[in-house]
Parts: sequence; C-alpha cells; structure tokens
Amino acid sequence: MYHIPNEGKRSAVTGARLKAQGLKSGVPDVCLPTAHGGYIGLYIEMKVRPNKPTENQKQWLRALRGAGHFTAVAYTWEEAKDLIEEYLRLPLTIPKGENK
Repeated sequence: MYHIPNEGKRSAVTGARLKAQGLKSGVPDVCLPTAHGGYIGLYIEMKVRPNKPTENQKQWLRALRGAGHFTAVAYTWEEAKDLIEEYLRLPLTIPKGENK
C-alpha cells in the first residue's frame, strides 16, 4: 500500500517539478495494488468533513472503477482502515492464465 502525495500547498517551482515527474491532479490518496474480490486494486480518497471530492477527483474515481479497481472515499482514518480490512478479506483474484 502506498500514499500518493497530491495534497497540500506548494510553491510554483515545487509544483512544476512534481508535475514534470508525473504527478496528476485528482488521483486518490491511497493505493493498495493487490487484486481481491474480482477487483485489480483499491484506491481511497481521503477527505475531512465537510469537504467533498472535487469534480477532478470524482472523474479519477470513476475512471479507476471503470478499469476494475475498487474505489471509495473515507472521512476518517478509522473508515479507511475498515475499508482496507474489508477489501483484504475478499478472496484473492487470480489473473487468468496464472496458477495458484
């Protein structure tokens, strides 16, 4: 599992450097790249109430869901923990052509 460092205020120079390195606006905050329950991975967008996902974040969540990922929005670390644990309890997804 890893965190995508998209949040926070940055200087113009830092923002330009990160963009040149491939940082994309709206990508969810957390990724768990393991396949479970027929999904190919898990992405979680972290929010603090009363904030809601931006339109750009919603587009990323829809696109990732369409590509086969489980996506969710969590408003607390406990909610994120529960989502991760629930996802990990799903059976492993074995890619076609792969043996166990």
